[in-house]
Amino acid sequence: MDKQESEVERFYHKKTEEVTGRLDGLKQRKSAFAWLRLGSIAAIALVFYLLWQAGIAYVFLATVILLIVFVRLVYADLSNQEAIGFQRKLLSHYENEIKSIQGQQVFYDGSKFINKEHPYSSDLDIFGSGSLFQYINRTQTEPGSSVLAQYLTKRQTNDVILQRQEALKELSKDNDWMKRFQTSNSLNPFTIQSQERIAGWFEQRHPFSNLLLINLVRTIIPALIVTVTILFIFGKVGETMFYSALLLGAILFWQFNKIVTPLHNQLSDINQQLKALARSLELIEEKNFESPILKQLQSQISGGSIKSSAAIKKLGKQMDRLDLRYNIILSFPLNLLFLWDLQQIMSLEKWKVLHKSSFRAWIDTVAEFEALNSLATFFFNNPSYTFPEIKDDYFSIEGKNIGHPLIAEAKRVVNYIDIPATGKIMLVTGSNMAGKSTYLRSIGVNCVLAFCGAPVCATEFKTSNVSLITSMRIEDNLQESTSTFYAELKKLKVIIDKVNAGERVFILLDEILRGTNSTDRHTGSKALIKQLIAKQAVAIIATHDLELAAMKNNYPENIDNYHFDVQVNNEELYFDYRLKEGICKSMNASILMKKIGIELD
Repeated sequence: MDKQESEVERFYHKKTEEVTGRLDGLKQRKSAFAWLRLGSIAAIALVFYLLWQAGIAYVFLATVILLIVFVRLVYADLSNQEAIGFQRKLLSHYENEIKSIQGQQVFYDGSKFINKEHPYSSDLDIFGSGSLFQYINRTQTEPGSSVLAQYLTKRQTNDVILQRQEALKELSKDNDWMKRFQTSNSLNPFTIQSQERIAGWFEQRHPFSNLLLINLVRTIIPALIVTVTILFIFGKVGETMFYSALLLGAILFWQFNKIVTPLHNQLSDINQQLKALARSLELIEEKNFESPILKQLQSQISGGSIKSSAAIKKLGKQMDRLDLRYNIILSFPLNLLFLWDLQQIMSLEKWKVLHKSSFRAWIDTVAEFEALNSLATFFFNNPSYTFPEIKDDYFSIEGKNIGHPLIAEAKRVVNYIDIPATGKIMLVTGSNMAGKSTYLRSIGVNCVLAFCGAPVCATEFKTSNVSLITSMRIEDNLQESTSTFYAELKKLKVIIDKVNAGERVFILLDEILRGTNSTDRHTGSKALIKQLIAKQAVAIIATHDLELAAMKNNYPENIDNYHFDVQVNNEELYFDYRLKEGICKSMNASILMKKIGIELD
């Protein structure tokens, strides 16, 4: 671990100490609020005892004042409790950063995004346990995770890549904001299911076809019932009229309940997620951004007469009021007197009309910020990484001190790459375990990072913006009755089709045609290399077949030979994992076979 990385770890340790101190203070306040609430209740009882002789007016006035104090204490305590929850979550995020730096896998691994048909994600361990996604991911919501997965699997234009680079540089300068944003999303994180439920509600027609009649009912009937009730209390009308008015309210309540219940069920249980969403939107609204992509995303939630966060908060309050129907003690009188459920449904429908076209953009904006926040944290945690230069030409790639970001720096061996033009095949020979596959994955993973706008694990990296396609980890499929050899042929066919179609591709192949005999394997590999050269394709091919390296004699301008070797001392193997020019001269298979007990002649 270098000095910069240790500084990052020290930064997070300092933050954990700061948050722990704030938590201790909030917990002390919680204890104080408990005693103050108890004291205010005792004070009310004392008021009755001391002021009862002075008159009921004094008792009433003092009691009202103390009740107001008590209610304010309750709300202050609830606010303090929310702050405790926020700080606890924030503390866990800082602690997870320390664990991640130390090599622990603590974040969601994106396993639901595994797609074995994708051109490179399975070969390069983009998703799953110990994956690139798991290392980078700081998203908390399902929409955010989906956007980050798209970043890592879909190539973007050069303009978008450059804009993302600027955004990451800007976000990484304010780690406090990044962690507050992450924490806000982690408190009741918004889910795809909730998004679909709200989207379904948006698509539903208004539950009442005759809005004029309903608006008259919701206005006139409650006014009539409340007026009759007041008059009855003061003895101005008889019981018959009073009970008739209540009966009318009960009938309407019963009728409207049939419509309100399914709507309420559709929207219930997501209110806390909406509140978390509102907090995240508010953080985006209040931040002053400079980079174009961040300003553009911010503009998606700032249009209209009301801020997106305020609109979501308003929706949350309306749903809070509708949730009162779960409280039998309050629900029955509220609906008898005011047709409460009807009032809330009409308010919700009005909200839907005003914000239906904007809501999806609000969700998408938070999701995009989550993905960018993840990549910005990746950059913050790895300040020695560099942002690559993305070229328009096809094809060139050049890099120095390239390493695999998932290998700890203490164990990471860095290498280089230099492919200056199309029609170039980089043949990498070498013994078992010498580092060929790791090298290919290092190049591939850093290309994935470069194409999504992230920094790369290298001191210098320049590459054309092309489609990456790999064939490295081929598995059979018993359900589809597919052998390893046939599975690889399917993958190679995809590559050949893209090459024949003239697509701008960069190909990484590891031990091609491994599922057949050595003669066919050599013949097929040789033919494939010739075809790639003829189509001016670009590829790195790792192989044990040293005879393929001899093709350079016939294609000196197209094939470059490199290798990873092994040093042998008293039948012990020593690897330096360094890429070298030329053909590998040392192999280790026989030594390994002897070590497991195979008697070789």
